[in-house]
Amino acid sequence: MLDDMISSDARPRLGLPIVLLMAAATGLCAGGNYFNQPLLDSISDHLNVSASAAAATVTIAQVAYALGLILLVPVGDMVDRRKLTVGLILLAATGQAVSGFAPNFATLAVGIAVAGVFSVAAQVLIPFAASLAEPERSGQVVGTIMSGLLIGILLARSVAGVLSGLGGWSTVYKVAAVLMVVMAVALWRSLPSDSADRPKASYGATLASVGKLAATLPRLRTRSAMGGLAFAAVSTVFTTMAFLLSGEFGYSDTQIGLVGLLGVAGALMATVAGRLADRGLGQVATGGAIAILLVSWLPFASGATHIVWFLVAIVLADLALQGVHVSNQNVIYALVPEARSRVNSVYMTTYFVGAAVGSAVGSMVWKSYGWNGVCIAGLVFSVATALVWMHDRRLEKAELRIPESLVSVG
Repeated sequence: MLDDMISSDARPRLGLPIVLLMAAATGLCAGGNYFNQPLLDSISDHLNVSASAAAATVTIAQVAYALGLILLVPVGDMVDRRKLTVGLILLAATGQAVSGFAPNFATLAVGIAVAGVFSVAAQVLIPFAASLAEPERSGQVVGTIMSGLLIGILLARSVAGVLSGLGGWSTVYKVAAVLMVVMAVALWRSLPSDSADRPKASYGATLASVGKLAATLPRLRTRSAMGGLAFAAVSTVFTTMAFLLSGEFGYSDTQIGLVGLLGVAGALMATVAGRLADRGLGQVATGGAIAILLVSWLPFASGATHIVWFLVAIVLADLALQGVHVSNQNVIYALVPEARSRVNSVYMTTYFVGAAVGSAVGSMVWKSYGWNGVCIAGLVFSVATALVWMHDRRLEKAELRIPESLVSVG
């Protein structure tokens, strides 16, 4: 009977406590992939590996997350999302526990990879919330949960740094594992089943339909590329800033983690970008965000020796990244509203592949060319973002109506 209610206009109301629970779960899952960023120097010291090897854990987390987006998120169109979400969170908790008790670098890498793959529970929860919410509240509910995701990512670095100062670098992973188990139990008890009216499609057919969308929608490709390139640009800094801050300025893990709190400014840009998109000014929001990203590399370059400029640059970069990201989402969700989960899989996969590439490039240029090399690499990714945006503007003028056949899974 509950399934029938969900598929009708009498669907159960999502009260604020449940929405906040889903937002917290989303933030915890997504944020877990960022715990290592302020801890790289400590990981390098305690596990007796090089700085570049420690930095590779950032790439591992992002590649693993991208694989989860490709292979697991589309399953939300096939099975009960409550069961899928809870199962994924429990598996992510297992990965966090392995990381927290890792006796060596190889075990840590395995734990981070496992946690990364299954942390895509966050990307299952968002469309789940949209399907449960009343149509007139869907935007509000999804917006609240997306805010939870963003805040979770921002707080992850800070909390990791603080907990490292209290109990060592592995503390945050142990705490996260416990919290994820608690969150999974709470979600299981609070969320309804949504197993009714699932399309009769195989796993292979569902994945194939994702590729069909990517191949047929030019603006999905351009917006995905923009997101990936912008995240690559910022990831060159996120991956290496622990080395700069600890080496040049003598910052502790706690202090490096607190720098991440400056990213709260990105939440403000997310709101502004969303409002501009609602007014039909999505391209203005995107262009403005990319301009901020390009400008940010001037203070980043000065930040090698002046901490104030580095902090200014971090604020600008977070503003820009969230502005590009939210603008992209507004565009892609409007392309094929009936296939938002699959469109989201394409976009978010590209987004985190870009982050992984940026992290890998940042690690390599840091080792060979230092901070100046990191800034140049970030600038190159930013210029590429701007070039793709210019192409997207041309595509917007030539948009055609999307055929219904694209929505079909089969």
